[in-house]
Amino acid sequence: MKWFLIFWAGPIVFLAGWYWLSYYDMSFGIFMLTRQAHDLTFQVYANILGIPPEVIPPLVARAIAVDSLIVFAILAFRKRRKIAAWWQARQSSKSSDAALASKDSLSRAP
Repeated sequence: MKWFLIFWAGPIVFLAGWYWLSYYDMSFGIFMLTRQAHDLTFQVYANILGIPPEVIPPLVARAIAVDSLIVFAILAFRKRRKIAAWWQARQSSKSSDAALASKDSLSRAP
């Protein structure tokens, strides 16, 4: 499971790092991190897909969000017993005897 998360998060971190550095033109002498390369990359993808280049970043962000939901759903499914036990413990601690009405309470409402 650890490798699954690494192979999921690694490309996302790499893409986000490239996007942020190239968007703000922090190239450190590397052409791929320049704003020119950033615009060229999105122009190439826009020509291939036949859509405007400014539409691509929100599409990529949406794809990352959907993929992340799928990954977390898989993790939750694999850990469902631990999650259910945690939820039961949490619910039982909320309805403990300390939370119930005591003799000192003036309220008779349930």
